[in-house]
Amino acid sequence: MIGGRVSIVVLTHDRRDELLRTLARLACIDARVPIVVVDNASTDGTAEAIAQHHPRVRTVRLAGNAGAAGRNEGARSCTTPYVAFCDDDTWWLPDSIDIAAAMLDAHPTLAAVTARVLVGEHRREDPTNARMAASPLPNTLGVRGAEILGLLGGASMVRRDAFLAAGGYHPRLFLGCEEALLAIDLMSAGWRMAYAPDAVVCHHPSSARDCSARRRLAARNALWCAWLRRPLSSACAETRRWWGDSRRERALMRNAADALRGLPWVLHERRVVPAHVEHALRTLAAFYADDATRNAPVQASAAEMR
Repeated sequence: MIGGRVSIVVLTHDRRDELLRTLARLACIDARVPIVVVDNASTDGTAEAIAQHHPRVRTVRLAGNAGAAGRNEGARSCTTPYVAFCDDDTWWLPDSIDIAAAMLDAHPTLAAVTARVLVGEHRREDPTNARMAASPLPNTLGVRGAEILGLLGGASMVRRDAFLAAGGYHPRLFLGCEEALLAIDLMSAGWRMAYAPDAVVCHHPSSARDCSARRRLAARNALWCAWLRRPLSSACAETRRWWGDSRRERALMRNAADALRGLPWVLHERRVVPAHVEHALRTLAAFYADDATRNAPVQASAAEMR
C-alpha cells in the first residue's frame, strides 16, 4: 500500500486548464496519497481554481517563478519518504506509483526512478524511453529496466531525503539541464538512478511553451554544468563543442554573453566529480556520440517535459 509512503508534487506556471486536467487524472490515485501543487507565481487564477475544483490538493504558492527549483519547495513541504514529481501536463497512472515505490523499497541505494513516458492521446513512446533502456551503464542492482545517470523531472519518483541532501534542482539553471546536474550530484554522493519501463507517466504536451528560448537555456546550462562539475579537460571539450554549435546560430554573441555572466558563481561553486562519475559521463558520451543531442540519454527530451 502506498498511503503514507508517497506524495505527488505537481509543478505549474500559468497553465490553469492543463493543470486542472492533470489533477482530474491524478484524482484516480489512492486518496491517501497527498497531492501538492507548487504554483510558480501564476497570474491566471490557478490557485483559486485548485481550491474550487480540487479541495483535496494542497497548494504551495511561490512569490516568483523559480522554474524547476520550485520542485524543491514541494519536496520540502512533504513528509513521506518518496515524492513522485509531475508537471501540469504529465501524470502518473495509478499502478505506476506502486511500481516505482516498490523499486525504491527494494533497492535502498536508488535515489530516483524514472518512468516510461507515453505522449498524447495515442500514447506514443517518447524517444527518451529507448535511450534510457539502452543505457550502457552496468545494471549491477539488477533492476527491472536499466541503471541510468539522469532523471526526467516530470516523470520521476525520488527518495526525498536523497533529493534534498543533494540540493534538489539548482535555482540558477531555471529550466534546462537541471536534471543532469542533480543526477551528477546524486551519483557523486553514492546514489543510483534507474529507468522503470513498467511504470508509466502520460504526457500531453502543453501548447504554452517557447521552444527556442528553452533550447538557448539548455545550451547555456549544459556549459555551466560542465564547468560546475567536470574536470578541466572535459569542461574545455564541452566549451569547444558549445562554441561550435553557437557559431551556427545568429544569437552567438547573446549566447556567449549570457554564459559569461554566470562565470563568477559557476567558478565559485565548482566541485569536480569523483573519478567514477566522470567515467560514467564519458561512457555515456561515447555511447551516444552519434546522437544529435550529444548528451546523456535522458537529456534530449527533458526540456519537452514541461
